[in-house]
Amino acid sequence: MSEKRYVLLDRDGVINHDSDEFIKTPEQWQAIEGSLEAIALLNRAGYRVAVITNQSGLARGLFDEAMLESIHAKMQQLCSEKGGKIDAIYVCPHGPDCDCTCRKPKPGLLQAFAAENHVDLKEIAFIGDSLRDIQAAQAAGAKPILVKTGKGLKTQTDNPELTIPVFENLYDAAEHLLSGQ
Repeated sequence: MSEKRYVLLDRDGVINHDSDEFIKTPEQWQAIEGSLEAIALLNRAGYRVAVITNQSGLARGLFDEAMLESIHAKMQQLCSEKGGKIDAIYVCPHGPDCDCTCRKPKPGLLQAFAAENHVDLKEIAFIGDSLRDIQAAQAAGAKPILVKTGKGLKTQTDNPELTIPVFENLYDAAEHLLSGQ
């Protein structure tokens, strides 16, 4: 197993503001306050960060792969300006009716990350804002963490049985992870 330490993040609602209309252009991608600083904080503490994201807007024809790459280039650039780095981005391009193995809540993207990076997911946190993020983390054997940004507060309210760590935002979750080192 690798000695590198990782944190996995959902994108929309965790790093950037989410939209029911989808994030279709770089201009629509707006970082949540403190999220890019949280990634930099994790990096400084020796963590590598990977993003695990469903992007059904591709399957729906709302944007193409080139546009998604432009959105991610903006995310990477703004993250870099805050001193952080996202090492990898894993994307499920399929729609909700597709029977793929990569669309969260299925664990396929997390398993692909683990296989490519030669890591055991049981020691890796996956921070998300939706029930499907939590379910994907649990199905893959990772440690789920919920943030209240994006859909997180609704996820917490609608699922009172969840017994996982919950934080106001990504920065608070990052500080918690670092306090346990």
